[in-house]
Amino acid sequence: MTVESCIPVIPSADLEKSLRFWVEGLGLTMDREMRREGKLIGCMVHDSRHLYFWLNQRAGTPVRPEDYHGIGLYWAPSNIHETRERLKQLGFAVSDIVDRDYGQTEFFVTDDDGFSHCFGVATKT
Repeated sequence: MTVESCIPVIPSADLEKSLRFWVEGLGLTMDREMRREGKLIGCMVHDSRHLYFWLNQRAGTPVRPEDYHGIGLYWAPSNIHETRERLKQLGFAVSDIVDRDYGQTEFFVTDDDGFSHCFGVATKT
């Protein structure tokens, strides 16, 4: 068996609000909408090459439980400084960019659903 792709399903309490991070913050395109009684309950976000994510209305309570970890995504942006600045301008609380001792330069941001995203690139020597 050969796996050709994997599309992570990302649960969200409020998809319309979540799109601010995925579309405005990361520059992905949204399509394949699913609506129930006019409310967005699912959609695909993607880039023009190979990134695809399915955003889905979170089952159960819309409030994230305190001990809920959820997903963790590690992003490899083409320009870490530009990506951080874009997210910062959108009002997201981004961490400082730090050179790690394991050879990566990284920053973190938490999206509107409480998921932590790490953005990292190889540290330039």
